[in-house]
Amino acid sequence: MTPGSYEVEFGESGPTGPELQRLTGAGADDAERVQEAALRPKGLAEFVGQPQVRDQLSLVLDAAKVRGKAPDHVLLSGPPGLGKTTLAMIIAADMGSQIRVTSGPAVQHAGDLAAILSSLEEGEVLFIDEIHRVARAAEEMLYVAMEDFRVDVIVGKGPGATAIPLDLPPFTLVGATTRSGLLPAPLRDRFGFTGHLDFYSIEDLQTVLTRSARMLGIEATPGGLGEIAGRSRGTPRIANRLLRRVRDWAQVRGRGIVDLEAAKAALLVYEVDERGLDRLDRSVLSALCRRFGGGPVGLNTLAVSVGEEPDTVGEVAEPFLVREGLLSRTPRGRIATVEGWRHLGLTPPDTIPTV
Repeated sequence: MTPGSYEVEFGESGPTGPELQRLTGAGADDAERVQEAALRPKGLAEFVGQPQVRDQLSLVLDAAKVRGKAPDHVLLSGPPGLGKTTLAMIIAADMGSQIRVTSGPAVQHAGDLAAILSSLEEGEVLFIDEIHRVARAAEEMLYVAMEDFRVDVIVGKGPGATAIPLDLPPFTLVGATTRSGLLPAPLRDRFGFTGHLDFYSIEDLQTVLTRSARMLGIEATPGGLGEIAGRSRGTPRIANRLLRRVRDWAQVRGRGIVDLEAAKAALLVYEVDERGLDRLDRSVLSALCRRFGGGPVGLNTLAVSVGEEPDTVGEVAEPFLVREGLLSRTPRGRIATVEGWRHLGLTPPDTIPTV
């Protein structure tokens, strides 16, 4: 096994072995943590939301099984927490094969990738998370491996170096990326299927939470789950995290039931407001309105004012604020919208810059 990668085996109840340890902590034997690891859906039928991607992917997998061959390479794109890793595991489970998991930052040399590829078995799934961060040298090796199922191992250095071709068994590469625009066209074009995952509706998130509450043994009401779903930014990962925090509040300070009252009280404690904004989001929006008159203001200045790094503000807080229509990015800097002012309970100025 190469550094930065691991294999996942599947039992009747889902991931086992290294994957379960990765999700729950090495050696964890607490029953609740095991249940939390089992929250990932085991098949497309259990996967909530993303109906187009599910339908298209189902056709790809069913056709591959009819032909008795490995499915085409799959690229999954979309924001974090929407289920890209889960879908990769579903692909492997559906095809009855193992999955080798690694990430783009872990593949920084062609030798790293060659070691992973040469150890694959026929029909195995190779999942590369954040594939847009694979090093360029390894990326070029990946082209040949995906298309011709071959890697060229370089022996020696300088003019006397020799390329020895090594045939690979047919495998399926599943790549996941949060920034598909950074993928070079030659790599993107080698994927036989590309699926983009969108943010979930509140109804779909409530379905996810209902299933999670049942699997975790949490007593919950539709009102409580609906309140959590509405504050989860359209992201199942956030929804499941908030569900566990509301459960904590209900067990310690409430009646042990995740109802509407418990959800509102717990999310107030954890500083998640009714639109899903957390402490960082509100700090950015408040600084923009109260300190800079609504903008425009540059990212670096805004980040300094809230005591965060520019990357944190630009990649963590801003995308959600923009999507909610509370903040705008313009060539001159960041601007608070009318809705942003009102969300803070402030009166917007008579005129708001648009450029």
